[in-house]
Amino acid sequence: MSKTLVAYFSASGTTAEAAKQLAKAAGADLYEIKPDIPYTPADLNWLDKQSRSSVEMSDKSSRPALADKNANISAYDTILLGFPIWWYVAPTIVNSFLETYDFSGKKIVLFATSGGSGFGKTVDGLKGSVASDTVITEGRVLNGSHSTEELKEWVDTL
Repeated sequence: MSKTLVAYFSASGTTAEAAKQLAKAAGADLYEIKPDIPYTPADLNWLDKQSRSSVEMSDKSSRPALADKNANISAYDTILLGFPIWWYVAPTIVNSFLETYDFSGKKIVLFATSGGSGFGKTVDGLKGSVASDTVITEGRVLNGSHSTEELKEWVDTL
C-alpha cells in the first residue's frame, strides 16, 4: 500500500479546509506549504497590479521563499498537492515547494480551490519544477464542502 501526503498552500484558509477534509478521507498525512513571509490581505489584492501576488504571478520565474524545508517527501509515494488557482495556474510558491524536494518517481495529483476557473495550464506550469519521471496529473477543484465518502471515493480512483 502506498503512503500518501496531502501538501497544500492556502493564502486565506479556503484551501486549508479542503486539504484537511481530503487528508481525513484519504487517511493521509498533512503538510502545509508556508511562505517565509505570510501573505497579508493587501498582498492578495489581485485588483492591485503592484500587490505581492500580482507581481509574483506576473513573473514566471518568481519563487517565494518557504518558511521551512522539513517535509519528508521521500516517505511518500503519492502527493495530493493543493492550492488556490491564481490567474488560471498555481501560485509560484507551489513551484518553490516542488523545486525544493526530490519528487523523482512519485505521483502528484493536484487539487485546487478557485473562485471560478478550472486548472487552466496548471499542470504545464508545474512540470518544469520536478524531475522528468515525476507524474503530475490534474485532479479536482474542491470548492465548498465535500463528504468524507465522496472524497474517499475520488482518492480510491487515483
